[in-house]
Amino acid sequence: MVDDQTVWLTPAAHRKLLEELEELSTNGRLQISERIAEARSHGDISENGDYDAAKNEQGLMEARIRKLRHILDTAEVRDAEVSDEITVGTLVRVRRGDGGEMEVFVATQENKMPGFVLASPSSPMGAALLGAKVGATVSYAAPGGTFELTVLSVRPFES
Repeated sequence: MVDDQTVWLTPAAHRKLLEELEELSTNGRLQISERIAEARSHGDISENGDYDAAKNEQGLMEARIRKLRHILDTAEVRDAEVSDEITVGTLVRVRRGDGGEMEVFVATQENKMPGFVLASPSSPMGAALLGAKVGATVSYAAPGGTFELTVLSVRPFES
């Protein structure tokens, strides 16, 4: 069961995050270390813009490494289940109020896939869709107004 502390990941998203962590922890750290050493060689670090920029980049990279480790440590890695109910990990075909149709991937940000609208469970759209079944019409309020979606189909995402 996915809760507020757990991040649901497809197996493909899990692999992608593991690869990013490995790259940052090895090559990323090596490259930033070389940049800092190069900047230090330019003399006084108290007025060295290159050094400050490299140290700032190092801090951002280390923060990303910590975030990735946390996500991977708390993630639930699985494929979505086959059901007619919208759950995290499902692809949903919906009809908008204007008659247009779109496919929405109900998942967390870490599972973002090109070609699909991502609806995070914590977003207004994602929260409205969760638990709905084929044929249901849901509405949600967003900064652009109130929107209505009719669920046309639900299927598990396959990575």
